[in-house]
Amino acid sequence: MIALEDWAEIRRLHRAEGVPIKEIARRLGLARNTVRSALRADAPPSRERGPRGSCVDEVEPQIRALLAEFPRMPATVIAERIGWTKSLTILKDRVRELRPLFVPPDPTDRVEYDPGEVAQCDLWFPPQPIPVGGGAERILPVLAMTCGYSRVTDAVMIPSRKAGDILAGMWEIVAGWGACPRTLVWDREAAIGGTGKLTTEAASFAGTIGVRIRLAPPRDPEFKGLVERRNGFFETSFLPGRVFTSPFDFNVQISDWLVQRANTCVLRAIGSTTPTARWAADRAAMVALPPVAPAIGLTHRVRLGRDYYVRIDGNDYSVDPRCIGRFVDVLATPARMVASCAGQVVADHDRDWGHARTITDPEHQATARLLRQDLAARRRQASTRSHADGHVVAIRALPDYDALFGVDFDPRPNREAVQKNAAEGT
Repeated sequence: MIALEDWAEIRRLHRAEGVPIKEIARRLGLARNTVRSALRADAPPSRERGPRGSCVDEVEPQIRALLAEFPRMPATVIAERIGWTKSLTILKDRVRELRPLFVPPDPTDRVEYDPGEVAQCDLWFPPQPIPVGGGAERILPVLAMTCGYSRVTDAVMIPSRKAGDILAGMWEIVAGWGACPRTLVWDREAAIGGTGKLTTEAASFAGTIGVRIRLAPPRDPEFKGLVERRNGFFETSFLPGRVFTSPFDFNVQISDWLVQRANTCVLRAIGSTTPTARWAADRAAMVALPPVAPAIGLTHRVRLGRDYYVRIDGNDYSVDPRCIGRFVDVLATPARMVASCAGQVVADHDRDWGHARTITDPEHQATARLLRQDLAARRRQASTRSHADGHVVAIRALPDYDALFGVDFDPRPNREAVQKNAAEGT
């Protein structure tokens, strides 16, 4: 087999310099027939080796039989079934080559989004616990929203994955944008549409803003791959090496990072430009926000008991005890917990993001103390009688009247009288 360099030199000498075949053969030390073959060949010589045998060839029929019945069987399980004791790497390579013959292809199309068309929403759970006060830490959800056209992403940590808290996070994000995409894509999150149908809270939120919430098909995370990839970007580029002192500190840090880093990265998927560069056109095509904010936060209505506390998200908050026995309406946003009775605010606390906490207003404790003292005084007053002028009249016992009138009343039965009456038949 002639070397590639010799083949190129033969053709150069003959075609460019007109050197005869005999002289070329003498200069390069080659046979004249070799020179003639090189001149006749239009393609350079190639060294193609024949197929080399592999120890997997012997068990390939068994692999094919298993894949024909179970196309998605892992290579490790195949190795166990066929009794493979050699290198697992070469077996995996062969299984990787054979599997497409038995698994039908599942192609995906690239989707192009129009400005203002869609934003994908998802909950991301950072593995790093966040301090929530009192020495406690919790794994808290982060609501992330990514716009389809510009790829601009915003995220905010919320207290829970309940509908009221999720909708509060969505409103905070779209209020920061100043507009809302026409379609919000969600997976089958229980608080949004776990049954395949929007919950009452989610439908009310979408109707108030004038947009549509679209639920992804079940078990299809690729349907909202934009925000899913962003979640992975959070874990690899934002979270490592950071320390957070509270959920609010987390929100400040991720907001700064999104503005300075994530939304300024050049993305090949949008024409090698940045999300920030396409944001103006994306936002201009979105739906304007309504003048009235949608209903958000956790709501609760309960008749206040003697224990003048209401429970929201696992925590107990004190309420003005003067409302005991009356209905109280509770609204908890990520920042505040407010209770009202007959249109009057009767409790206003900072929202506690911990669990199993008791939050008490000192004024409510003082009011309860005064109410107990007043009730005790009323009970003491009810145990005495007085004239109209305030003169106290003592309350005597009934035996005092018996002694006054000389009556000796014994309620116990006389045995002799009972026996005499029985003998007389009366």
